[in-house]
Amino acid sequence: MPTTANAPPSNSLINIWYQAIRPRSLTATYIPVALGGVIAFENDKFHIGRFILALLGVLFLQMSANLLNEYFDYAKGSDTQKTHGLGMILARGLLTPKQVLFGGILTLGLGVMIGLYFVAITGPLVLVIGIGGTLAVILYTAGPYPLAYIGLGELTVFIFMGPLIVLGTDYVLSETIHSAALWGSLPIAFLVANILHANNLRDLDADDAEHKRTLAVIFGRRFARFEYITLTTSAFVSTLLLVLTGVAPVLTLAIGIFVWEGWKLIQIATHSVDPAKLHIVLLKTARLHKWFGGVYVGAWLIAVLI
Repeated sequence: MPTTANAPPSNSLINIWYQAIRPRSLTATYIPVALGGVIAFENDKFHIGRFILALLGVLFLQMSANLLNEYFDYAKGSDTQKTHGLGMILARGLLTPKQVLFGGILTLGLGVMIGLYFVAITGPLVLVIGIGGTLAVILYTAGPYPLAYIGLGELTVFIFMGPLIVLGTDYVLSETIHSAALWGSLPIAFLVANILHANNLRDLDADDAEHKRTLAVIFGRRFARFEYITLTTSAFVSTLLLVLTGVAPVLTLAIGIFVWEGWKLIQIATHSVDPAKLHIVLLKTARLHKWFGGVYVGAWLIAVLI
């Protein structure tokens, strides 16, 4: 921690670290873990202790991803053109690069330890998921070909913050693979990928200037707007299809109350180039993921209970 005479008090440092882990983004963990828990509960396999530990493990991995993303983006200079962002702790000089890197390594280690515990008490599937998740955390912005810099960010987030978290949570609770965990995760996966895409849409010009090759940069703004429309509408359409095929309960159609919000976000995302307005789109896309996910998981749980 800073030791200079101007160092902020400890409560300020706690707040800085709290900002560094990007707490608003952590619903991307809460929602899929909760869905995995509900599906395990639906199959009479719920265990509260394992559920809490699984939640902590995935939270540590996401915190690590956020911190390492902060560190490597700063090290690569990709934050220099940006004026808006959820983190930007290093760009604002609130922590040192070594501190953020240490935080990323520490939280990664804690997540891996919890994962290894589940490997020991369940089976090798957790090891496969854990290795994939750990590599995704590290390689997202690190290495010679970071995933976020070669147009694979949305796909990575879609897979690991959607199906794999839901499947992994369900498996450590039930020690069984349920197809509902895979297919039922898709609406959540579309929206969590859309959070990242909204970020890339906002930063399109800045990323282009810094040679960060997101899908928005590679294919241009028109494609990026179409991608936002596709990811938003796919969350609603996939829910309807899951109900029609009997995978998800009818009550999950309650997410229809967010159709108007999705439509309003599409209108802004497809008609604005102002990073400040697109930053609002990002924040509201994350909020849509949170409330859509909360209603989706809550409705699924109510259907199981009744």
